[in-house]
Amino acid sequence: MRTPNTAPTQGELERQNQFMLKIAALNDKKEKRPRFFINTFGCQMNAHDSEKINGMLRKMGYLPCEEEKDADFIIYNTCCVRENAENKVYGNLGYLKHAKKENPDMKIALCGCMMQQPTVIETIRKKYKHVDIVFGTFNLYKLAELIWTNIESNSPVFDIWDKHEEIVEDLPTVRKFKYKAGVNIMFGCNNFCTYCIVPYVRGRERSRRPEDIIKEIRALADDGVKEVMLLGQNVNSYGRGLDEKITFAQLLRQVNEIDGIERIRFMTSHPKDLSDELIAAMAECDKVCKHIHLPFQAGSNDVLKRMNRRYTKEHYLELVDKIKAAIPDIAITTDIIVGFPGETPQDVEETIDVCKKVRFNGAFTFIYSKRTGTPAASMPDQIEEKEAKTGFNKLLDVVNPIVHELNLQKVGNVCKVLVDGISSDPGFVTGRTEDNTLVHFKACEELIGDIVDVKITDCKTFYLIGELQ
Repeated sequence: MRTPNTAPTQGELERQNQFMLKIAALNDKKEKRPRFFINTFGCQMNAHDSEKINGMLRKMGYLPCEEEKDADFIIYNTCCVRENAENKVYGNLGYLKHAKKENPDMKIALCGCMMQQPTVIETIRKKYKHVDIVFGTFNLYKLAELIWTNIESNSPVFDIWDKHEEIVEDLPTVRKFKYKAGVNIMFGCNNFCTYCIVPYVRGRERSRRPEDIIKEIRALADDGVKEVMLLGQNVNSYGRGLDEKITFAQLLRQVNEIDGIERIRFMTSHPKDLSDELIAAMAECDKVCKHIHLPFQAGSNDVLKRMNRRYTKEHYLELVDKIKAAIPDIAITTDIIVGFPGETPQDVEETIDVCKKVRFNGAFTFIYSKRTGTPAASMPDQIEEKEAKTGFNKLLDVVNPIVHELNLQKVGNVCKVLVDGISSDPGFVTGRTEDNTLVHFKACEELIGDIVDVKITDCKTFYLIGELQ
């Protein structure tokens, strides 16, 4: 890894634009335009980064394709939060070695969180020498320059930085959806939960200037976007480090005033930073959806302390009471880890107790995954997989029926649904209610992107069934 020689300047975007134009000129001369395929792993932050990669590649004259096997330029935007995501990347790279023999002009690039780990870079250099370009999370904007360097040198390019410098605004972006969009409001994380690799691969917290965020969202609204998702590893700490004193609650109120935007979502919220000011803003801003994702991870105070979460079970439950008092019909979803080092059956019972008290509308449940480089990986009393699965299944036996009961209460209600796709059932579409519940109902695909009234007629554990009104 290296520290960047120079920080991006105000002219950095224009500099990268010149590289994009040079590559576009080369592609213009080719008999057949090269096609690209992006494989995105991990979170919504990665998905948003891939939209920027898509925009830059198109500006360079590459054309998108639907299948990896048809691509001349393949880029993996990687995740390292869980081991299976890393293993999948390595498995795919093994296959691409054979594909590149059949298409020697194919270019393979790797970026994202995995690439910020020195052990991963060492593995790629030794075992995957057919990879052409490798970069990390801090220099996404340099993609065109790295491609040009690879073309000129005809040799692999590795450009991994060990820290972030300036945020480069206004990169070309191609959104996956016309009617909804993710907007980064900050990058990185300062929390250092002992099980999490993110602060090491995404760097410390860096907030975007509020005027840049508002400018971007206004442009999205002008382009037909109805719903925005404000993204950050911990949106509740937005504003730290900026010259202008601003809180996330204040930013939320500014976004709420933007004409054309009808729904505002955000993630992720850390309980230790969730303020009364934010709860009030959520209650008072009419466009903020009645849904919050508030990970609690574990119900045992001993486990929470070893996780370095910096709140207690009691504090979390008090927060939930405050939120429900201010917004009675809010939906609360969460993340839960089972099998953390040293966790006992009684600790799992504490986690289950939180689920019974809060009655979550949904939960992302995980068995603890050891990540090399995190403090938890070297903790004593690592839990055997069989024991972790026992606690995990016991948790699901409590969480899933609660989710189903809460969905059952919605039967007979008419909900506003943003239609966002075609269902696997012929003639049906899918969408999300304001509280983020998935709904399937019969309608034509021309409604995709519209917010429509749907009467809920039935429910399953994880989704609703309705009729268009």
